[in-house]
Amino acid sequence: MRTLEPGDLAQVHDIYNFYIQNGVATLDIELMTLAQWKDKAAWLESLGLPFIVAESPSGEILGFAYLAPWRQKAGFKRTAENTIYLRPAAMGKRIGSRLLAELLERGKKAGIREVLAVISDQGAEASIRLHESFGFKSQGHLERVGFKLGKWIGTYLMQKSL
Repeated sequence: MRTLEPGDLAQVHDIYNFYIQNGVATLDIELMTLAQWKDKAAWLESLGLPFIVAESPSGEILGFAYLAPWRQKAGFKRTAENTIYLRPAAMGKRIGSRLLAELLERGKKAGIREVLAVISDQGAEASIRLHESFGFKSQGHLERVGFKLGKWIGTYLMQKSL
């Protein structure tokens, strides 16, 4: 696990766009551009929030994770939402667990006290189990809050205190 470097963004872009096109893990519908990823990475860095990657020995990015502000209001400054995505071939190899462990540690060092996970209610059982294994607690289910691929999608909200 290491901090994102600018040269990683093309692979991060490819991983995320796969999920935009192939499911409901993200409710983004439009593919993200490399420029958008550069802006996001710069924004998170300016806020002192972690953006990390898991890299194979050959240099392939296997997955990424970051913390982003939960809300823009100043009173929410110490609360962040986590994001974790893996290459499909990297699933089931504990890479997500290693990313989440590192992300939570770095978040704590950055002054984050509450971490929220917003997880699709369709096909995300592994993500729910991962978060539960780290002590995240379910805070509720929001039904039909997103629409993608011709169907309504809900989300589970999970929370962990650091």
